[in-house]
Amino acid sequence: MGDDRLKLDRLVSILVLLLRRERVQAKELADIFEVSVRTILRDVEAINLAGIPIVTYQGANGGISIAEGYRLDRSVLTEDDMSTIISTLRGIAGTMPDSKHEVLMEKLRNVLPSSQLAVLDAKVQQLIIDLSPWGAGKLLREITASIRRAIENHYEIEFKYIDSEGRRTNRRVEPYSLVLKGQKWYLYAWCHIRQDFRLFKLSRMRDLAVTESVFQPREASIEQLNWEDPWSKSEKQISLKLVFEKEMDSIVTEWFGEDAERQEDGKLLVNAVLPEGNWLYGFILSFGNGVEVLEPLHIRRIISDISKAIYEKYSLKT
Repeated sequence: MGDDRLKLDRLVSILVLLLRRERVQAKELADIFEVSVRTILRDVEAINLAGIPIVTYQGANGGISIAEGYRLDRSVLTEDDMSTIISTLRGIAGTMPDSKHEVLMEKLRNVLPSSQLAVLDAKVQQLIIDLSPWGAGKLLREITASIRRAIENHYEIEFKYIDSEGRRTNRRVEPYSLVLKGQKWYLYAWCHIRQDFRLFKLSRMRDLAVTESVFQPREASIEQLNWEDPWSKSEKQISLKLVFEKEMDSIVTEWFGEDAERQEDGKLLVNAVLPEGNWLYGFILSFGNGVEVLEPLHIRRIISDISKAIYEKYSLKT
């Protein structure tokens, strides 16, 4: 049954490529689908027997094509619909490579006549989505590809996990969904240690390995997840009063929205509720001398101590 499904997927993919392109060589198709040229020729013959007219050309410029004039029925999707879908697919493909995305994009393009493809391509260029982080694209693609394979085949995965406090634990989980939230990728999975569903941030995973252990899927309801800020679950919530230099205006708006109160001297006063811990100290320090903690005093002292330690480490030794 599995081999039949693979063959059917390959036949559909070959058909899509032939519909999109004027002529394709059998060797190129064989390389794309990692099969022999003989297998491709059998696939092409199967497509021909199914009633789709296939033409083969011999010689240096030869190849395989569909008879001129044959085209799939036009989709009910408009050009704007298709350009939006294609742009989104390209964005997803940037972090989660999958030949299915490429095939689907070709299917969408194929429903338009050649005369309208230039218009579609122009519309696609108007919206560019790239979900991959700066400088970590390759590693993220490898991780998401491995997790995607585990989810599809119900394989358990193992990894070392580093929480927000720097604690490391070995985890074995049953993966269910990849989640993109706030430009960060997460894994929604059943954790054997916690005996419950959890969200794991991919950037905190280390030494991820897909096992050969197959799990029986549980009843998972990702719709019941609390998609609000996970900080609200922290037991160490504290209220902060921060003053930002006026030059930090755009950054303050990016992080805190329009809630900042502008002072007479142009500085920006922000009242925020955030979880206390190493993340908070690093977050405050990331603004350099562009921010000052007014309250609470113990956070002010911690930032002062960290700043002194940084100064001592980087100051010139005499």
